[in-house]
Amino acid sequence: MSKNAAEKLYSAIEETAGLLDVTCSREKVWPVLTSFEEFLPQAAILFRVATDARHAGELNLHFMMLPGDVDPYALALSKDLIAKTDHPVGSLLSDIADRFPVESYGIDFGVVKGFQKTWSCFPGNSMQSLAKLADLPSVPPSLAENIGFFSRYGLDENVTLVGIDFGHRTMNVYFGEVSECLRPDVIRAMLRDIDMPEPSEQLLNFAQQAFGFYATFSWDSPRIERFCYAAIAPDPTALLDRVEPKIEHFLKTVPYGVDDPKAVYAATSPADGEFYKIQSYYQWRPRLVNHMHTSVSDSSE
Repeated sequence: MSKNAAEKLYSAIEETAGLLDVTCSREKVWPVLTSFEEFLPQAAILFRVATDARHAGELNLHFMMLPGDVDPYALALSKDLIAKTDHPVGSLLSDIADRFPVESYGIDFGVVKGFQKTWSCFPGNSMQSLAKLADLPSVPPSLAENIGFFSRYGLDENVTLVGIDFGHRTMNVYFGEVSECLRPDVIRAMLRDIDMPEPSEQLLNFAQQAFGFYATFSWDSPRIERFCYAAIAPDPTALLDRVEPKIEHFLKTVPYGVDDPKAVYAATSPADGEFYKIQSYYQWRPRLVNHMHTSVSDSSE
């Protein structure tokens, strides 16, 4: 991606932030664009907004499908996008790469907070073992403590990718969809088993259309912090009873990715209740969706 293309992307970021009344910081955004610019032509680039208080005042960007031989965390450290830490979160990405077949990587950053996350994506036809993941020395102990829960619902061999949030020191584990887990009675049972709030009708209806879900773990608690369902929709408003005015304005006004499907996430946690995240593509890469749906079809067998 040339400097002109990077400037074009930055202009789109700035314009989108304006639609959401988010202050765009060039000091936070431009260093990320230039650090990863050589990978951007092949990447899926997504803009994300969320409805919860924790994400208020922020616009997040995702770059997906970075080459599997590039360590995005090491690159971020070398470019001073993030501070080095002795916390286990700083070793997790390399531990995963040492023991798992990582096909590609992704990163997240915020226009306000800067570099935040990495994603380690496994091959779409090769889901991974949760027990093997829990055996890594840097993984939160809470993952091993909750393996029984995932085994009961047939998810212990269905890991598709792992997200690492360096700022919040949490880990997301994504699972390919198991159709049995999307029935309303099973959704209620699963959420009850991990002490999540009783799901609303909107969450139940949404979850039945999901292609997969993920759980969030931290190093500071034995419980599962958050549980989230993911779906793809051309029109997110068709999946949700209500969309906040700023997000609806964003979806109707943003000039890119108009005809591309949107990724929608419904999350629940004891701390935040239910909230939703919506991603719109700036640059579409069909391979990303192929990876998602390969995981879905494999996990449904």
